[in-house]
Formats: sequence, structure tokens, C-alpha cells
Amino acid sequence: MPNSYDLILRGGMVVNHDGEGVRDIAVRDGRIVAIGDLSASKAKHVVDAGHLHILPGAIDSQVHFREPGLEHKEDLETGSRAAVLGGVTAVFEMPNTKPLTTNAETLAHKVARAKNRMFCDFAFYVGGTRENIAEISALEKLEGSAGMKVFMGSSTGDLLVDDEPSLDHIIARLSRRAAFHAEDEARLNARKDQCVPGNPASHPVWRDVQAALIATTRLVTLAEKYGKRVHVLHVSSGAEMAFLGAHKDWASVEVTPHHLTLAAPECYERLGTYAQMNPPVRDASHRAALWQGVVDGTVDVLGSDHAPHTREEKDHAYPASHSGMTGVQTLVPLMLDHVNAGRLSLARFVDLTSHGPHRIFGLRGKGRIALGYDADFTIVDMKRTETITNAQQASRCGWTPYDGVTVTGWPVGTIVRGHVAMWQGELGASASGQPVRFWEA
Repeated sequence: MPNSYDLILRGGMVVNHDGEGVRDIAVRDGRIVAIGDLSASKAKHVVDAGHLHILPGAIDSQVHFREPGLEHKEDLETGSRAAVLGGVTAVFEMPNTKPLTTNAETLAHKVARAKNRMFCDFAFYVGGTRENIAEISALEKLEGSAGMKVFMGSSTGDLLVDDEPSLDHIIARLSRRAAFHAEDEARLNARKDQCVPGNPASHPVWRDVQAALIATTRLVTLAEKYGKRVHVLHVSSGAEMAFLGAHKDWASVEVTPHHLTLAAPECYERLGTYAQMNPPVRDASHRAALWQGVVDGTVDVLGSDHAPHTREEKDHAYPASHSGMTGVQTLVPLMLDHVNAGRLSLARFVDLTSHGPHRIFGLRGKGRIALGYDADFTIVDMKRTETITNAQQASRCGWTPYDGVTVTGWPVGTIVRGHVAMWQGELGASASGQPVRFWEA
């Protein structure tokens, strides 16, 4: 029968490129095949989405799932469980694993580990180094490649490219948009004496705004020189946001929920080293500037920068404590709470988590609710109030900086290519993750 489908989502408030409206959505063979009034149609599985919002699947374009080599913190399975429990349908994972993801062999190894083992779909960044510059154009086009990622300042792992000639050569070779951790290594080294032992509140004093702005300015200057697309990860300061707002021809912008939610010094007083990130959480004036970047359109995407460490690693005395926090499972509920508080619209949230990644990374079949697209949906209850707890977290490290925080707006369903990966806090029967497809790969 032409009107018999695998899945129908019935009666939900659909939020997509033409606004919001109550519609039914039909799925066949993992794709969206009908949108509208499907009350006369039948399906193998019908989900009553009345009083719920159906969003395009949320895409988290910056996570660290630590596999291979660092599985004591996280692995592809546990990280993806956290993702779908939080309403995320696809992730871009970072290359600072052991071994580093810097060549075709290590990328293929990750892809093989992830297929049908991760609960969400996935792509993996390839780390840009001085040694693989000649291979960049090939590495960008491999199955499962999210493109190149370059660390301009040292963070977790051994990837660092901090000299101008190497950065120049890497950017000159790019064909796809590449992602950059933009902190200036020379300034970080020069300011290490600003670290106050035992005081994580000195973290943003050491890794100051100038360290970020110097690197971001250098990066955008090189992008403009060669006409290449660059993506500035986890922008943390008002100075960077103002600069990037005036230089959007070649640079796209990511912000994180923690930089939009936390602020110094309160977060360090309350959380200690559990608020320690690279780049750091700064004071409320910088947080306000980041929100202005969300409002005025400078910001293109949200990424959680999910970067788990064990409690033992976080409990070392600063600065020996590890920088990073969990975030993939809390991205959607935190940002929905901001929507309910009036800081951004639901349409803007969808733009940052679905339409934005589709647009700037060139995703095939993801990021919109439209005919022919993958049946990826984040289904949310905008009125549901929940308290985030450590016990909820599927991440292997088992903690969140938002333990005890009450939010309004909650993911109740995650559907990945028509598979129900999560419903009402329960995981689906099996993992079905596959590589994200890109137009330029």
C-alpha cells in the first residue's frame, strides 16, 4: 500500500524551515516520505506526539568520546548513549585519542569501531599536523571524515600546530571547512606564572582573552589570504565575538552551552576544577557578549565540547587537574531552558543545532525536516521540568557540572534514520549508528 509506512509521528508541533505547525510525519526506509495530515494512513509503528515539539535531529559538532586509547574516561558506545539520551542524533568526534586520528588508517579504524555500535550517527575529525599536510585533500574526502581539526594551543592530547609556516601550509591545502582550537601557544607559555596553585579561578587569568584573540586573528587572516573556510570552536570572549562578527566571509563560529550558562568567579567557587575548561569560562560580561552573538547571527552552531575526565583526574590540585567537562547529554535540555527563559527562540535553537551544521558543513540528508531527508528527530516536551543529576549521566565518568540544576524543556524522544534510539529516557533495543554523509566527501 502506498500509504503504509514504517513509522508515523502523529500530531506533533513540527519546527522546520517554514516555521511551526501541527503536522504528521511519515518515515519509510529511514527517510522522511510524507509531511502533513496523515490521519488516514497506517504504519508499523505510530508515535503519539501530541503536545510535543518535533525538531530536526540535533547535531553536536564537537565531542570527545576518547576511543581508542582513553576508554577509562569514555568510549564510542557510552558517549553515544549519552548523546541519544540527551536528544542528539549525530556527533562530530575529535582526533585527540591514542593513537591520534591523523591518517587514513586510524580514521578507518574509528569508523569500523563505530558502525552499528554507536547509538547516534557520527563523523570523525582528522587531526592536522606538520606531518600530514600533503595528505589533507585526501583525508578530507574519506568515509566518516568531518574534515580537519587543528589545535593552535595545547589542550588535552598531543596535537599542536603553533608555528605560522605550518598553519599557513595547512590552510592553503584545505578544500573543506576545517575546525580550529584558537589559543596562542606562545602567550599561554609566557603566562604560565599566572596559574595560582590550588586556585582554578586563575585559569581564565592564565588563558586570557588575548591568547584567544591573537590566535583567532591569525587564523582568520590566513583564511582570508587563501579564501579558505575555517570554523572557530568554543568562542569564549567578547573580543573574539566582535572580531568574528566583522570577518564572516570565511569564518564560522561555535559557542558552547557552558560558556553561555556558567560565569566566573561563581562557577569556580561552586565547582572548583569541575568548571575548568580550555578555553576557560570567563566572567558574565563575556557571557553576555556571546549571547549577543547568538542574537545577532554571528554564531553559526552550538557544540557541547563534551570532554569527559574521571573524578580522580578532575580532583588533582589545580593546575594538575584535567581541563574538560561532560556536555553532550545536557546540551539540549540546557538550551531548551534558555529558550523558555526567553534568551533565544526555539527556531534559533533549531538553527544552531540542525540547520546551522547542515549549512556550514555541507551535510547530505541531515539538518532539516523535509522530504527525502534522513528521519532524524529530536522530540521535546517544552513544558516538562526536570532536575539534572549525576545519576542520569550515561557518560562513563558519571558526573555533570549541572548536577542539581533544574531546567524546563526536556528531550523525550530521539529518532535516528527512523530508528527509535531513545523514548522517555529508555534506550532503543540496538545501536544503529552510521557515518554522516557530506557533499564534499
